[in-house]
Amino acid sequence: MNGVKSVSLVEAQYLKKMMLDGGMDKKQVEANVCVTMEMVNDALDQLRGAVMIVYPMGLPPYDPIRMEFENKEDLSGTQAGLNVIKESEAQLWWAAKELRRTKKLSDYVGKNEKTKIIVKIQQRGQGAPAREPIISSEEQKQLMLYYHRRQEELKKLEENDDDSCLNSPWADNTALKRHFHGVKDIKWRPR
Repeated sequence: MNGVKSVSLVEAQYLKKMMLDGGMDKKQVEANVCVTMEMVNDALDQLRGAVMIVYPMGLPPYDPIRMEFENKEDLSGTQAGLNVIKESEAQLWWAAKELRRTKKLSDYVGKNEKTKIIVKIQQRGQGAPAREPIISSEEQKQLMLYYHRRQEELKKLEENDDDSCLNSPWADNTALKRHFHGVKDIKWRPR
């Protein structure tokens, strides 16, 4: 079948069980448990065992999972290869400042151990990474649409500057006073 083995239901269940028991899941993230190298190696060993059970003849040499197990994965020419930065060429940036390797993190952030910072990795010589937008592009579109509609509404109100209603009797601000004094419709000029 062209080197492709169909996975049976039992094998798929075993892979799913291994994935759930892998030790690195959302519950640990919510509990703020740090991932150690030992946990990563343990999860890789479990994955190796699961693959050996599902594929007893072994994976072909070009398979990306096998290459990852043997640490021979070649990312050149792929999009993922562009995201890999060597440790010697990496710089850490936080708050538009480069974090130097010779300084402690507390020199930048302070002594509070509960402070959470988001650090960006950039290649050496490329300068500070671009700032993230304050609002998303969808929110920006909605905001621009709102202000455009508001501007059109103000233009219509400005064009409709009709003051003829101010001469009507209901717009007279002294009508109530004259009504109570009983002086309605008094004309001082002869007719």
